[in-house]
Amino acid sequence: MPAAGMAAGIPCLEGFLPLSRSALLPTSRFVIYGILQGWEVNQMKYLLTTMRKLYRNSRISTKLFLAFSLMIAIPAIVVSFLFIRTQESQLYKEAMAEGSNHVARLNERLRSRMDILENASSTALTQKAFVDFIHTNMRGDGLRLVKFKQNQYEQMHNIIQSHELISELSFYVDNPDVYEIWPEIYHYSKFWPQDYWMTLRDEGGAAFRLSAFKDGEDTLSYYRLVRPQGQQQKLPTIMEIRARHSVFFSDLLEDTGGDFFSVVMDGTSAFRNVYNPGHEFPQNAGEKLDGILSRVHEQLDVLQQNNPVKIHLGDQTYYALYRYIAPLNAYVVDIASHQALMQGPRNWYLIVIAVTSCVLLLMLLLVSQMTRRIFRRLEKVLVSMRKVRRGQLDAKIDTGLRHNETGDEIDYVAVSYNNMLDEIRHLMTQVVDKQLIAKNAQLHSLHSQINSHFLYNALESIRMHAEVQQQPAIAGALVSLGSLLRYSMQWRSDTVALSEELANIHSYIRFINFMEGGSIELSAALPPEVQRYTIPKMCMQPIVENAVHHAAPAGGSVHIQITVRVENDSLLLIEVRDDGAGIDPQMLVKLQSVLRGDSDTPIITSKNGLGLENVHKRLQLHYGKDCGLWIDSVQSAYTCVTIRLPWENVNLGGW
Repeated sequence: MPAAGMAAGIPCLEGFLPLSRSALLPTSRFVIYGILQGWEVNQMKYLLTTMRKLYRNSRISTKLFLAFSLMIAIPAIVVSFLFIRTQESQLYKEAMAEGSNHVARLNERLRSRMDILENASSTALTQKAFVDFIHTNMRGDGLRLVKFKQNQYEQMHNIIQSHELISELSFYVDNPDVYEIWPEIYHYSKFWPQDYWMTLRDEGGAAFRLSAFKDGEDTLSYYRLVRPQGQQQKLPTIMEIRARHSVFFSDLLEDTGGDFFSVVMDGTSAFRNVYNPGHEFPQNAGEKLDGILSRVHEQLDVLQQNNPVKIHLGDQTYYALYRYIAPLNAYVVDIASHQALMQGPRNWYLIVIAVTSCVLLLMLLLVSQMTRRIFRRLEKVLVSMRKVRRGQLDAKIDTGLRHNETGDEIDYVAVSYNNMLDEIRHLMTQVVDKQLIAKNAQLHSLHSQINSHFLYNALESIRMHAEVQQQPAIAGALVSLGSLLRYSMQWRSDTVALSEELANIHSYIRFINFMEGGSIELSAALPPEVQRYTIPKMCMQPIVENAVHHAAPAGGSVHIQITVRVENDSLLLIEVRDDGAGIDPQMLVKLQSVLRGDSDTPIITSKNGLGLENVHKRLQLHYGKDCGLWIDSVQSAYTCVTIRLPWENVNLGGW
């Protein structure tokens, strides 16, 4: 770059100084060198500024593309993944082929040993003299019994001894005269279950059981029906050949050092099984072994023997290969864990993982350096969002952009975010103002409804009473009425002491008793400290008025009781209870639905009185949904209206 700059700059200078480079004075050369060096610095600054602007204004996708284009991590990961998958697939195929061959060999050897038991039973049944004798009266002649012992019995005993697999051979005979002095001969009553002969009959007269009825946990048995000609026993004779699992499966389930664990499972139950407890698989599985065997047993299918079973238990995967042994109604199953099958090329996996980790580390270093500058400004956006979430609507983002700079996508988001905050603050101010205006208008409307309604009813009643009665006692009624009017018309404050509200209610009761000739009793024995408590003005009088008009019969009496209590240290409950006629159940349900806000149907003035609805709305407008009125009533018994107010007196202002 300096050489290029000098080459480009000297001709321009030579145009002003018609001198050759060699003829320049030392001072002139120094001045020219300084000028060239300054020009190069300016060029570098301009170039860096231009690059910074291009980088700042470029799209994030372009920046990420530049970062990832410098790396080879993705190709390395893809190649490594394909290599591992290929190795795993090959190992899986080899393991499945080996396991399938092992299961087939086990199946053949088990069938061969079962054939030995069947042949031994056939050989035993050829001893016709032995079979016939145990069906006769063995107790009748002792000499015959001795000869039987020396001849037929010894021959049968030799047959048993000649087969290493057979541990016992027994006959169960339905003969009351059978003599049970040898383990080979028993009365049929010793056999269990008694009706098993029918199962043998249905299965062709012979059947194997992986677990014998007697000592079934460690013994395999072969049962066969025997019914000699000419015998009239009620139950057929059953011959049982028993072979201990430790002998029958001695070398079949031994640990050969392979990956598969061999087990013989009964076809009806996964918990009747035979396996080598010394194998590495059950020792590693521990308490999970029963769960593994149970899950494998659920997927065994006679028609799908060539397809391996795959199960998942916890974080482990297991494969199972099996063959069905029809005469034994059991499965020969080889089970192996995925971890054991994939253990062979673990060194290769470690190498691949190490190489991939190195590539990932390089990628992480490069990407972190490049994305740190990209997302540093995004962090400012997130910090501002957290502040706004806490209510700081003035938490704007400092973008640092000049007047003519547009920036990239993050800058655009930051600018739009700041504009959105300004708009939100403006809209919130408008909404709050509208809500305040609407609430104030609604409150004034409700006050007007209450006052005009009460005054109209009171004055109309006095007028009618004066015209009919024409008694001077009306003067006393006017005194009470005056008190009522002064209390309702003077709104110096929207809250009053509870004692003031009670005094107004007493004036109202005296006026009503005079005007209607009734006997309304009011009791409100409240503690002095509660009477000083500040409550909303005119929140109790409409409730008492409603009780007077609807609870008491015409000219009759009713008792109204006012009590106060505190609930959960948060609500003040004022209960106005009367012992009048109560409310119709259907009407009570409708009233309660309206007070809960579940119904949009308004309270009809002619039925329920406008005062209750207005009081309820006033309370909820100022103190929230937890406050308001609640009505409880039993027809012909009582009506109780509860006023719910905040317990803290500081919350009772603002009417």
